Amino acid sequence: MTLRDVVRPGLRVIVAGTIAAWDRAAQVHYYDSPGNKFWTLLHASGLVPVELAPEQDDEVLRFGVGLTDLVRTEPSPPSEPPRFDVAGFHRLIARNRPRVLAFVSKTAASSYARAAGERAPRGFGTLSWTVAGVPAFVLPGPSGANNGMPLPLRIAMWSELADYVAALEARG
Repeated sequence: MTLRDVVRPGLRVIVAGTIAAWDRAAQVHYYDSPGNKFWTLLHASGLVPVELAPEQDDEVLRFGVGLTDLVRTEPSPPSEPPRFDVAGFHRLIARNRPRVLAFVSKTAASSYARAAGERAPRGFGTLSWTVAGVPAFVLPGPSGANNGMPLPLRIAMWSELADYVAALEARG
């Protein structure tokens, strides 16, 4: 089994990560690695009302959340950077038109920015550019590698995304 997009049209937010192309085929569920706080952050921020497990990654759709990553081409060797299909990523976002596209880390946002010719983000929060016309947002990463940032601070920043999405929904 391979990791596939968990998306549909009209979602509140699609969360995009940067799983390495050579790992994509080996993954069965999103954010299913020891120490990864994705599912905790998604719930604690208010983006979903219950804490889901990685095996329930399809359930995010019920709450208006989608999951994808930037890798859209053939696997690249571990010694090379992932090959991003920017045009394919734009088509996926344009076809599904979420209210917001949230990059799950500065690494994800910077990887996209480099590939798309945009300015790399300096911090977290809303970006000055869009992806296929969709507002973009940068979250602090959920991986164990980011455990130097306290969990309460990460929850607060993920909660800013929930507030941003709610504000966009209120505007119609």
